[in-house]
Amino acid sequence: MKITAIRSSLFGAVAVAILAASAPSWADDTVNVSLTGDGGDKMAMTLDKPSVKTGKITFNVKNDAAMTEHEMVVIKLKHATDKLPMIAGQDRVDEDKLKSMGEVSELKPGTQGKLAVKLPAGNYVLICNVKGHYMAGMFSPFTVTK
Repeated sequence: MKITAIRSSLFGAVAVAILAASAPSWADDTVNVSLTGDGGDKMAMTLDKPSVKTGKITFNVKNDAAMTEHEMVVIKLKHATDKLPMIAGQDRVDEDKLKSMGEVSELKPGTQGKLAVKLPAGNYVLICNVKGHYMAGMFSPFTVTK
């Protein structure tokens, strides 16, 4: 009786290991994002890594500005060289014409936010779409690989 139970447990453990090994490679990863820039200062979006593997990615976003509200929007691109459409006269990216994967919006100075999203392989750009910020340099290319 005991040998049969041990064999069944061993068989079950081996089956679970084989299924886990054959499952798609979805890794969990974290990307730290710093948003900087006030008024006439240089604005920037800095990532601690420009690329991660496919899977659930958690973006830890911190507004390091002293006085200015910022946000981070994840945009999926068809090609790494795609230009983002602008809203005429508003100095903002037209998000309605793009594939937004999620965002952390309206971060007051010194505050933080998180976005957890499952991203497929491809080219992305992270932007701050507060009026004038994207054109002032608040964007960063981002790549997800298989």
